[in-house]
Amino acid sequence: MRKLLLSMFFGAAIVPQVLAASMQAKPIRSFQLMAWLAGGVSNNRLGRLVKERGIDFKTDELYSKALSAAGADTALIQVLRNASAKVGNGQKSDFPSALAKAAQLVRNKHYDEAEQKLRELLQSDSENAALHFALAYVLRQQEQWDGAFEEFTRSARLMPGFPETHSRLAYLFYRSDDSENAIAEARTALSMDPHNAEAYRYLGLGLFADGQYDAALHAFAESLEYEPDNPDTYYDMGITLRDKGNLHAAVAAYRHALRLNPQSWEAHTNLGIVLHDEGRNDEAIDEYREAKLLAPNEASVRNNLGNTFCDKGDYDNAIAEFRELFRMNPGWESGHSCLARAFMAKRDYESAISELHLAILQNPTGSSEHRVLGQALLLIGKNEDAARELRVAVSLNPDSALAHHYLGTALFDLQRFEAAEKEFRQALRLEPTADHHYDLAACLVSMNRYEDALAELEVASHLEPGQSLFRARKEELIKLMKANAR
Repeated sequence: MRKLLLSMFFGAAIVPQVLAASMQAKPIRSFQLMAWLAGGVSNNRLGRLVKERGIDFKTDELYSKALSAAGADTALIQVLRNASAKVGNGQKSDFPSALAKAAQLVRNKHYDEAEQKLRELLQSDSENAALHFALAYVLRQQEQWDGAFEEFTRSARLMPGFPETHSRLAYLFYRSDDSENAIAEARTALSMDPHNAEAYRYLGLGLFADGQYDAALHAFAESLEYEPDNPDTYYDMGITLRDKGNLHAAVAAYRHALRLNPQSWEAHTNLGIVLHDEGRNDEAIDEYREAKLLAPNEASVRNNLGNTFCDKGDYDNAIAEFRELFRMNPGWESGHSCLARAFMAKRDYESAISELHLAILQNPTGSSEHRVLGQALLLIGKNEDAARELRVAVSLNPDSALAHHYLGTALFDLQRFEAAEKEFRQALRLEPTADHHYDLAACLVSMNRYEDALAELEVASHLEPGQSLFRARKEELIKLMKANAR
């Protein structure tokens, strides 16, 4: 509720000030520029701000080096030098060395140390909007969402005309599944700066979360008009296109993101997922391997790689991948079902059963896990245990023909023929295949109901006339019936 009320406050109190704030925007101070760079504002955007608003300081060599160490590119430094020529006798750049150090720490992703530096600076300058903005970004990067929200809120109140603050709030609302407020904040940012690439990107994310895929893609395209080389925007387009069902375009978007940033393990991973969706398992594996090289400790990458090896039928590599995953991340919950499938394929039923027990602990209502466990128990002759698991599978998914079939098989092996017949008939009702007619026939033979069994074998032979097994069993049954009739 707190976040909703604050967003309503911004909508009511800040938007009417937009034009006035834009018209009254003062030249940028050296301190602000450094803090905004530390706060993740792009070089492209900072350069445009400098051109629009100017600066009130001379860009000296010390300041240029500090900015470069914090991630400023040569284009931004040149824009600052050009702007310096118009300052005349403006003041020298004036910024605390601690801020420069914090900005450098942010660039190197040492966010906890950067946070400490920024908090120390705020102790003596608590009303500095740029410092609150930088701290909010650092907290966001550490996934401290509530703290980031509070700091961006404080920054927006101190400097209501800075659109980046509202676009960042839009992102936080997106992360909290509040698409309505995400869209509202992004539009607030765009009302301040209609050419703001970041605001368009976060508008796109809000629209994506709201299920407005075409509008989201349009917003991403607008963002790319102003920042054409932003890999994150192409990445977000890939997510949206996949959800929309346009896998071919999603692949293209992720490949574009990777051309701009080949070191993005997330883009390699998501590209692998889409390729897997398309059945291009070898290409998916290549992408997951690239992601694993870039992020060797990222459990989700190994999980996806193991799953794809399973789907490809490369069970040895699947087993190796999952074993390494669980060694590195003992608490990782996914993957046990897939590893069990690999063990089943290798006829290592005891190992499969161990993995399936873990899978059921994590997903006790998973019908397929109970079913496969029942199958494995059948294969090692534990028919009572198998029947118990298969009953659970049937209760969780009464429309699973496989679950009814295997429960029927377990009951048949336990010589509970009437109960087995019931399950075989349920399987046949759900999937009227030749195999299910054949299984029912075998059960009926065991109950000495030869006429009924023969009828089932006739249907099975009719459905699959090329299956010699069905014809052979039918002929054997006819001989048995004739022998009994003598």
